[in-house]
Amino acid sequence: MILVAATLVTGLVWAADALLWAPRRRQQAAALGAAGGQVDRGELEAALKEPTLVEYSKSFFPVILAVLLLRSFLVEPFRIPSGSMMPTLLVGDFILVNKYEYGIRLPVLNTKVVDLGSPESGDVVVFRFPKDPSIDYIKRVVGVPGDHVEYRNKTLYINGGKVAQIPAGSYIGAGSGLSMSGADVRREALGDVEHDILVMTNMHGVPVDAVVPEGHYFVMGDNRDNSNDSRYWGFVPDENLVGKAFMIWMNWDSAAGGVAWDRIGNSIE
Repeated sequence: MILVAATLVTGLVWAADALLWAPRRRQQAAALGAAGGQVDRGELEAALKEPTLVEYSKSFFPVILAVLLLRSFLVEPFRIPSGSMMPTLLVGDFILVNKYEYGIRLPVLNTKVVDLGSPESGDVVVFRFPKDPSIDYIKRVVGVPGDHVEYRNKTLYINGGKVAQIPAGSYIGAGSGLSMSGADVRREALGDVEHDILVMTNMHGVPVDAVVPEGHYFVMGDNRDNSNDSRYWGFVPDENLVGKAFMIWMNWDSAAGGVAWDRIGNSIE
């Protein structure tokens, strides 16, 4: 909203100068020359000088417009603040989100104007939290419209079929994720997407038995026993989707000593 407002204001100032104020300045300069006698150079420069507001607007408008178009329609950066998507995403990961994967939407209004696709099972998506759209959440899609989603005994069942989990050892955490050390790591496959999840065997899982309605998605965190997701508050409407997470471009976790260089550039599966 701030970017839209800034683009609108600077663009209107630039347009007003081009159509109204600049011609007046040129007329004033021409009048000085037509008055006869030697024209003072300082007076001429003062007559032609752009107001400070116009100078700044003309300088910042192209930059703000470019950033607005980039963030609204192409790619937007986000920072991971919690461990709900461990071990796929860690606290302090800075990620990039593809904004056009699921269609082009108007900024602020969030109205889809071009439909380019829909989330598939296994996608890691950013969306506006249905209970408070001012907050962005990131989770993994486990159920698409029409799917019968069940979750019991730490295991997913989609349309009656068990989603296989392959044990992959115990998790060794670091930094902000140290508290998850000892959790079971399991390799899970949703559609064509294979990913790791964390499971705390000493915690009771929240059972789920639901059919995903049209235009909605069922999402869960990869940190299955430490995630506020669809098991607690329901489905994600299509209009709340922001985009698909696809890459980690930076990681900074002060509790882990700063930058984790080995995570930079990793794709998100």
